Amino acid sequence: MSEIIEPLRGMNDVLPDEARWWHRLERVVREVFAAYGYREIRVPLLERTALFKRAIGEYTDIVEKEMFSFDDRDGASLTLRPEATASIVRAAITNGLLHNQRHRLFTLGPMFRGERPQKGRYRQFHQVDVEALGYGGPDVDAELILMSARIWRLLGIGRVSLELNSLGTPEARAGYREVLRGYFAAHESTLDADSRRRLGGNPLRILDSKNPDLAGLIAAAPLLTDSLDPASREHFDGLRARLDAAGVAYTVNPRLVRGLDYYSRTVFEWVTDALGSQNALCSGGRYDGLVEQLGGEPTPAIGWALGMDRVVLLMQELGTPAPAEPPQAYVVLAGAAAAARGLGLAEQLRDALPWLRIETDLGGGSFKAQFRRADRSGALIAVVLGEDELARDVAAIKPLRHDGEQLDCPFADLPACLARLLGGPSVDAAAAARQDRDP
Repeated sequence: MSEIIEPLRGMNDVLPDEARWWHRLERVVREVFAAYGYREIRVPLLERTALFKRAIGEYTDIVEKEMFSFDDRDGASLTLRPEATASIVRAAITNGLLHNQRHRLFTLGPMFRGERPQKGRYRQFHQVDVEALGYGGPDVDAELILMSARIWRLLGIGRVSLELNSLGTPEARAGYREVLRGYFAAHESTLDADSRRRLGGNPLRILDSKNPDLAGLIAAAPLLTDSLDPASREHFDGLRARLDAAGVAYTVNPRLVRGLDYYSRTVFEWVTDALGSQNALCSGGRYDGLVEQLGGEPTPAIGWALGMDRVVLLMQELGTPAPAEPPQAYVVLAGAAAAARGLGLAEQLRDALPWLRIETDLGGGSFKAQFRRADRSGALIAVVLGEDELARDVAAIKPLRHDGEQLDCPFADLPACLARLLGGPSVDAAAAARQDRDP
């Protein structure tokens, strides 16, 4: 026997029993985005390394330590995307989406960071990413937060709370950086190596330090809100007024700075106390300078990213239901003639009843073995074909979840019979729905 090839560390399989929570999350976010007028965009997994260095910032942990980068055969440095915002902005610029236009966009899929794997933090992780490009007021900030709050409600997730802050304009933040640089320089001997290096680059990153020995020093650092410019303060007050009017509770956290350099003005995080140290579920903020920074025209923009792996963990931790979708009907076949007919019959039923989940037994075996498989499938009924049924042009329908009687149904009436027994739309209703859906 050959040696088993193990998966890479921090790259996890999602097995079928777990995938049902992912399906529910994906279904809910897509329904919410459609309700708010957000459209899907799909961007590559692989981009030029320079995109993320320019967008995220040279002195961030992501760029310095966590990106999966390599040189291609032509010597160009490429990187597996560590986040989606930079790629979406790049796509908007290179595809001409921002010429006197505004866009509400979303994408979802895997991202990659070389972090130390632990519960809720993986090297391949999955995000839902939402971006609003071309919108400058606090109203879109509020809409994005309201949209995320609606996702929690529809998923039935509690134990989440919202934290807000404002980083001000780049000019105000530059002034604050100098204030921080002076503060931390006065305590340079107590800083760790990472923080001393960031002191000369971007001292705001020191506020992100997870070193517990620096917690007291960071807690006593000057507050960014003390350096906030009037326009940013007015914007932040406008956001808070809208959230107050919508009944969304939040806490202003003046230490919330986020780990990417492109943020300005509004930043926010949804956090939970149910997952230990990996408590951030959905984070985002405004990045009004990023489009210009990546070569486009000045364009206001804001977005957020939701960590799908962590939300799935939270759903499981809180016992949020994610119902499985077993087949509604299972086709049991006895004999060569029935086996030849079975797959075609199942296709005819799927054509007539698009909502029907029907599984056909494959591989043969005795009636007893096939009924065991039918029972394990979770199906409500078995559709049975044998030599006798074929001779009479009928299928036998046997209940699997209650003690009802088995009945025979002519092939011509089988779709209507299944619709009646399973409580689904009738054949005529299914056909009408299909005509309405198809162009």
